[in-house]
Order: sequence, then C-alpha cells, then structure tokens
Amino acid sequence: MSDTITKDASAPAGDNSPKAAPAKAKPERVASLWSDAVRDLRRNPLFIIGSVLVLALIVISIVPQWFTDGSPFDNGACDLSHSLERPSAEHWFGYDVQGCDNYTRTIWGARNSIIVGILTTATVTLVGALLGLWAGWKGGIIDSILSRFTEIFFSIPLLLGGMLIMSVMEKGNAYTVSLVMAVLGWPQIFRIMRASVLSNKNNDYVMAARALGAGAGRITFRHILPNAIAPVIVVAAISLGVYIGAEAALSYLGIGVQSPEISWGLMISDAQVRFLAAPHVLLFPAAVLSVTVLAFIMLGDAVRDALDPKLR
Repeated sequence: MSDTITKDASAPAGDNSPKAAPAKAKPERVASLWSDAVRDLRRNPLFIIGSVLVLALIVISIVPQWFTDGSPFDNGACDLSHSLERPSAEHWFGYDVQGCDNYTRTIWGARNSIIVGILTTATVTLVGALLGLWAGWKGGIIDSILSRFTEIFFSIPLLLGGMLIMSVMEKGNAYTVSLVMAVLGWPQIFRIMRASVLSNKNNDYVMAARALGAGAGRITFRHILPNAIAPVIVVAAISLGVYIGAEAALSYLGIGVQSPEISWGLMISDAQVRFLAAPHVLLFPAAVLSVTVLAFIMLGDAVRDALDPKLR
C-alpha cells in the first residue's frame, strides 16, 4: 500500500495518462547500385522464373538419381527389343535407337551441359576480369601487349575455333570442352573489364584514395573492382547459356562430349537419322536443351536490367 501511495505522490498533478515513449527514428536506407539491384531482382518475375529453372537444373545435374530410378550406365540399361518405342505412362520420353530409356538419358545428360556452362563461365570470368583489371589500371606497354594479344583470339569465332581444337583431340569430355571454350572466350570479358576500369580509375573517389596515401593494391581491389565488375557479371550470366548451346553444337558434330558419356547434343545427333520415324527421340532432349539455354538467358537479362543504371 505504501509503495502505491509513494508512486502516486511522485506523479505530476493532473497528468493521468502514461508518458508515451519517444519514437525511434527509422534508419535511413543507404542507396547503392548493389542494394538497388537486389531489390529490383526480387520484384522481377523474369529473374524468379529463371532462378527456379536454373536451381532445378543444377540439382538434377548433381543428383540425377533423385529424378529417375535407373542409370544409363547400368548393365542391361538398354534393350534393343524396345528400340524407338513411343512414350507411355511407364516411360515418359519413350526409347531411343539403342533401346535406352530416353527420359533417363535426358536427366543424366544435364550433368555434362551444366558442368560445361558453369566451369567455362567461371574460368572465363576469372581470367578475363583479372587481366582486364591489370591492363586497365596499369596502362602503357602492359595494356598494349594484352590488348594486341586478345585481338588474336577475337579473330577466331568461338564455335569454329572449338571445332578446330576439339577435332585434333583424341577424346572429348565436359572438361576438355570447357577448357577449349575458356581459351577462346576470355577476351570478351577482358575487353569489358578493361573498358570499365578505364572509365572508373580517374573518378573522384580514386583520386581521394590516392591523396590519402592508399596503395595501388588497395585502390584496385577496394575501390575500382567493386565499381567496375557489374558489366562483367551481366555478360557472364548471359554467356553461360551460350556456352551450354556451344557444347551441344560440338557434341552434335561428334567432336564434343563423346560416348559413353551422355550429352543432349550427342543425343540429338544420334536421333536425327530416325527423326521422321520416331520424332520423340529428338524432340525431348532438344526441348530440355532449349529450356536450359532460355533459363540462363532469362537470368542474365534480369541481372542486366538490374545492374545497368541506363535501363532504370
């Protein structure tokens, strides 16, 4: 009782309402290219659809046994008595010329295509971006030598150069195809990175860092690289689907991924001679290949829209 009286006595007279707590000011959102890009990507249906498709394809390529009961590499997986049988409830994609389940081969064929796309893109981006960063920052004789060197590779088309190099190799697989396309593809990233560095290295924030005594390494990797990498990410995301299509073209010509490995391009090549008699053998792997390339291009287009300030 005494505690209650004391509290009431200490309260100001005539003030029967509780004091409202002071409202906390909401922290202001710091605007930046990357934060705005992430916000735009979350609202972009093109990015959402592309991301779901790409994620599904990556999971299929890692654990294809989750999506099909058998493996095309098992003994007895193919039976000539089922050759060119049409799709049914038990076998959704039917059988190919060799009597192999077309659905199983299509699922397992995703692995090589995804490996080629991701490995080639990662190698091209790493090599091209580092060399472009070095050439753009140093300038002078280093820039001239690297620029002339890249012009040699630019004179060789990706697919034609891949055909020439792969034709002299004994046997192709996903890793050799990735290496060949990376050797031919890095100059594109180099040029984009070099141009982006040249447009950023004389900005005010770089001059301020130099005036404060920052070293060349700190300026390059802490100031120039984060502001110059956006165009490289856009081109790399779009090129991923291009590399998957190029691998399928090389495998279709018989100089890419080769049997007993499985590739969608190789499946299309094997099915072309029987297309009129059994169109399902070609249509299903071709459709999956088209969806895969489209998914990566959709993802790249969404990233381009988010990171290019001119499109806002």
